[in-house]
Amino acid sequence: MVIETVGVIGAGQMGNGIAHVFALAGYDVLMTDIKQEALDHATTQIERNLARQVSRELITEEAKTEAQRRIKTTLKLPDLGQSDLVIEAATERETVKDAIFKELLPHLKPETILTSNTSSISITRLASRTDRPEKFMGFHFMNPVPVMQLVELIRGIATDEPTYKACHEVVEKLGKTASSAEDFPAFIVNRVLVPMINEAVYVLYEGVGNVKSIDEAMKLGANHPMGPLELADFIGLDTCLAIMNVLHDGLADTKYRPCPLLTKYVEAGWLGRKSGRGFYDYRGDTPVPTR
Repeated sequence: MVIETVGVIGAGQMGNGIAHVFALAGYDVLMTDIKQEALDHATTQIERNLARQVSRELITEEAKTEAQRRIKTTLKLPDLGQSDLVIEAATERETVKDAIFKELLPHLKPETILTSNTSSISITRLASRTDRPEKFMGFHFMNPVPVMQLVELIRGIATDEPTYKACHEVVEKLGKTASSAEDFPAFIVNRVLVPMINEAVYVLYEGVGNVKSIDEAMKLGANHPMGPLELADFIGLDTCLAIMNVLHDGLADTKYRPCPLLTKYVEAGWLGRKSGRGFYDYRGDTPVPTR
């Protein structure tokens, strides 16, 4: 399986980061979204991030120019059908992902590998609704994609060995490290990380500490680069809640019960940095704790 062309579905924070690293590694990338504004914003963001890498002498100006040349965009999902590898990086909702795959499947080449950047949803279940469960995998990048070195590779129950090996080789070509995970709710990273964040929200909810004290305690006491509530805002509180619900539903263990305060913030539309408010208010010059 020789992979030269890559289709990326979704031009958000994850999608544009994925397009960025693939183009920089020499792949031709076609990125799609449902809105032209999202594609325009992604193109601008990629250019800005590449320029930052040039300024830090991580890449050359020539590499930046070449990477930008390799990225094309389209509003038509079927245009991705001729890609050797497709990575779905849409919102973390299973119904949305299923609808995307259903629309795309009739246009795919028989040999195309189909993958999802899902952070928690069953790969086996997503694959079972396609025409190629043996060529379907979880391809989970960490955020921000250009900076983080890990990629989780998740095999569904039907994923064959050639597909896994092809994806593993791609990760190596990207200059990243692959971590193989079994297909259980939230895989490895989020199975450990998001319940920690949820517990921090419980600590806030129960009045054990406030936003500032909780984050400072974990940064200075556990040497974490970001506090758990600051990290939740960075990830997106809606994404954190979705992962906790997947864990709670999939493992049927009360220790994964989402904190009611996390649910309340999401209901309020306070989703973190992307909405301007979460556990911190980002609308001023500096973030201010909201509790």
